[in-house]
Amino acid sequence: MIFIKKTNILQLLMLILVLSSCNQKKRTNNLESNIPKDTMPHMEPPTQKLPKLSAQYIKSKRNAIEHFYNKNWSHNCMNGSFLVAQNGQIIFEKYEGMANFRDKRPITATTPLHLASVSKVLTASAILKLIDAKKIGLDQKVNTILPRFPFPEVTVKMLLNHRSGMRNYAYFTDKKDGVWDRHNILTNKDIVELMATKNVGLEARTNTRFAYCNTNYAVLALIIEKVTGLSYKKAMERMIFKPLGMNHTFVFDYDQDKDSIVPSYKGNKVEIGKDYLDKIYGDKNIYSTPRDLLKFDLARNNPNFLSPKLLKLVYTPFSQERKGEKNYGLGIRMINWETGQNFYFHNGWWHGNTSAYITLLKEHVTIIALSNKFTTRTYQVKKIAPLFGDYPFKLSKEEKEE
Repeated sequence: MIFIKKTNILQLLMLILVLSSCNQKKRTNNLESNIPKDTMPHMEPPTQKLPKLSAQYIKSKRNAIEHFYNKNWSHNCMNGSFLVAQNGQIIFEKYEGMANFRDKRPITATTPLHLASVSKVLTASAILKLIDAKKIGLDQKVNTILPRFPFPEVTVKMLLNHRSGMRNYAYFTDKKDGVWDRHNILTNKDIVELMATKNVGLEARTNTRFAYCNTNYAVLALIIEKVTGLSYKKAMERMIFKPLGMNHTFVFDYDQDKDSIVPSYKGNKVEIGKDYLDKIYGDKNIYSTPRDLLKFDLARNNPNFLSPKLLKLVYTPFSQERKGEKNYGLGIRMINWETGQNFYFHNGWWHGNTSAYITLLKEHVTIIALSNKFTTRTYQVKKIAPLFGDYPFKLSKEEKEE
């Protein structure tokens, strides 16, 4: 009888523990469900499954790309990083030269290089996510977001497609104009304040013509900060870099990073120092690697990137004043041939850094070239496009062979 009573007591205790554990788990789940989720718009890794390339296909393309590489950067002269991928699979990549010639530190797959104006594609992507989430409007006047902004007709869209008519900050802060002392480091906020107080007028009447201008993207970076309540650096981390696992990508912080980042060089390997414009971000000042940019490109070309209507506008040409093939969308350059074929890309150049980002949408091809020793050969990577589709760039007979 005593044994039975003890057994019943043990069973009762076990039952109490199980019920207590269930209730605790339920309370924990309730608490977790009550925690507010991050509502910050952000890019997401791709969900689209693309076909796997055959080993034979990869080999044939790799041979052709390697031939192009050896011809374009003969005698191992690239000093940078280069990647070609299709369907998210890397077909060819090369990392060559020195990140720093002083300490003989080589460039590797994890060496972040300055993207120069390719940074604009990433800035535009953050703005587009904010537009898609209705945090701001594409046609919203900039001065309703940034009260000190002095040009009342300029919209967010006009900043994205370079139709604002603003002057380039690198020109109106030049010494001869007398609006800025170049011994002082210029900031994004300084640009807006100078335009508002120093009679820095427009270069052209707003929305009358396309004029590529870095000022547009410096202002877009301020909009990102105002809308998110974060610094541009933190906002880009939260909206793009961290969600996509871009672990070797960052926004250059002049005060913290100026002595540690990969320097740039002239063609003769003479280092190019910093100047008063090196603190400006949005139009430049993102450092990254080809593999990280591949992650970005795959996410950008995934169906969940933007709503279909807004995505269509991204690749719409907005410079139609004069008939021609070259054009600009919302944060992306393009060539529109009469055949109906379109080529989307963005190049960059800052100090000795040159960069090229190419995305072949129909063929799901990504081409990235980055260099920190000045060369215009970086831009020649567009000639690889005919290996994958009907793009009328000139290739030699050898380069066409597979």
